[in-house]
Amino acid sequence: MSTPDTAVSHLLDVYPYLPFQPVSGEGVFLSDGKRRVIDFYGGHAVAGLGYAHPDVLRTLAEQARQLFFQSNAVALAVREEAARKLVAFAPPGLDRVFFTNSGAEANENALRIACRLTGRTKILAMEHGFHGRTAAAAAVTWSSSGKWYGFPRTPFDVDFIPRNDPDAARRMIDASVGAVILEPVQGQAGAVALDPAVIRAISAACREHGALLIADEIQSGMGRCGAPFAIELAGAGVEPDMLTAAKSLAAGFPCGALLMREAIAGQLKHGDLGTTFGGGPIASALIATVIDVIERDRLIDNVRALSREIVDAMPLGPVESVQGAGFLLGLRCRRSAREMLCELLDRGILVGTSADAHVIRLLPPLILERSHVHDLLNALADIR
Repeated sequence: MSTPDTAVSHLLDVYPYLPFQPVSGEGVFLSDGKRRVIDFYGGHAVAGLGYAHPDVLRTLAEQARQLFFQSNAVALAVREEAARKLVAFAPPGLDRVFFTNSGAEANENALRIACRLTGRTKILAMEHGFHGRTAAAAAVTWSSSGKWYGFPRTPFDVDFIPRNDPDAARRMIDASVGAVILEPVQGQAGAVALDPAVIRAISAACREHGALLIADEIQSGMGRCGAPFAIELAGAGVEPDMLTAAKSLAAGFPCGALLMREAIAGQLKHGDLGTTFGGGPIASALIATVIDVIERDRLIDNVRALSREIVDAMPLGPVESVQGAGFLLGLRCRRSAREMLCELLDRGILVGTSADAHVIRLLPPLILERSHVHDLLNALADIR
């Protein structure tokens, strides 16, 4: 299979390409021009509605003809509609929205707001978490320090809470902490769902000490984990102050969103936040369409049902166990994840790897069907 020749390419050689070069996509399938594979990876969870979805294509064409771009210097009805639908889709109380260009930018703004409004200089994150590659988002990313974080210093003090230790969380969250940021299901780490008891302990400690709780739902949100947002799976009493979304938010069109409570929004004034492309008309129209399709086609129910079939089938072939939630699953294998990726690709299944060398990641489109799950299970059973 063809991959870019780094000797002649003008692109930076910073990505280890998968051994597959797609040229088209339709539904849950990708094609390299010679064969089709089922995409169980979705481009890092971006292709939530798969490829060439008719509602997405219709919205894209109609909005492009009507108004391709305008900045936040003018009000847009389509932006207001996207915000209204996103707030209705999100956990209660997150009533205000700031649209961004990406998930990292959404996290960046959430962290900056937390520091400004609390006046505190420490941020806590979770061990093994990933939040982006910009200055503040990367500072709270577990894998960045000593590896690829390129800035001479972090913009605030950072410490990391052990992943499943509620007692440590309660000890570490005090009056010096401005915010705690967490992924309810850690995607890059290998689809690891945080223990709900840990999330509840963090939420309670944040309320007690006046720290803000930021739910990073960039990969786990928009129905992927069997709820509109995965933080809802932690149970009653967990109420994030801010929540970030991106990835499948607009079906593959670049965008992000930061949702927050009115108590936070009321402290912001003109000029405190800004973006050129965030909340543009095409992104806004697509966000509204994605939510409409998820709700109309009951795709969250589909995620729950098919995820259960995958989980119930394990262990299978080289897979020893499964972790995660919904369509954000990690299959722990006896063999290396890179080997498993190639073996499955030979059998017409595209999956992803993770920071865990023995975990393959499944992040398929929400439109996946039972027959596609059976194809995956048959492929796994065929591997020794």
